[in-house]
Amino acid sequence: MSEKVLNKILEDKIIAIVRGIPSSQIAGLAQALNKGGIHCIEITFDQSAPEKLEETLKSIRTVKELFGGEILAGAGTVMSSEQVELAAEAGAEYTISPNVNESVIRKTKELGLVSIPGAMTPSEAAQAYEWGADIVKIFPAGNLGPSYIKAIKAPLKHIPLTAVGGVNVENCVEFIKAGCCGVACGGNLVSAKLINEGRFDEITELAKAYVKALRSEV
Repeated sequence: MSEKVLNKILEDKIIAIVRGIPSSQIAGLAQALNKGGIHCIEITFDQSAPEKLEETLKSIRTVKELFGGEILAGAGTVMSSEQVELAAEAGAEYTISPNVNESVIRKTKELGLVSIPGAMTPSEAAQAYEWGADIVKIFPAGNLGPSYIKAIKAPLKHIPLTAVGGVNVENCVEFIKAGCCGVACGGNLVSAKLINEGRFDEITELAKAYVKALRSEV
């Protein structure tokens, strides 16, 4: 299963980051992204509010129940092996973290999920990959820039990297050109304002713009 999920993530080149969006709005958002050609959604845990943990799990379950054949649901900001287990039980097919945590990576792989930990330095990226990461998320990519990606890819050609943080429709292709296998986008794509106002058609158009830009590099 994990190989099939990994191949789809690599094929699509983009993951939508859903942060702080109520589970009651997740179906409309997922549908809007799907219509726009984005089929990988990361639904994040809020580490500052443990009481919202169930909200994240509910959103993952909703996406799996309604769009299981079309959308890959992942859990984001996963920072403990316990959260990996909860995400897997809810139906998550991959985990994404802001950091490199051996227990999170190993538990993710043990449960047959795709592992995407977050790193900033070459040392962190290499360690994550050694522990079993499938893709290493370079974060915050927007601050570091495509030139940083290009520099660390020179010695780390064997490690698939994805760019996260500050990625937008104007610069997403630059990260691919620099050597990334994909990108992940949060607020620049999943706008809380548009969601709250029910303007899902505009999110669909944003998704189409990202997909068009990224496909220009295929």
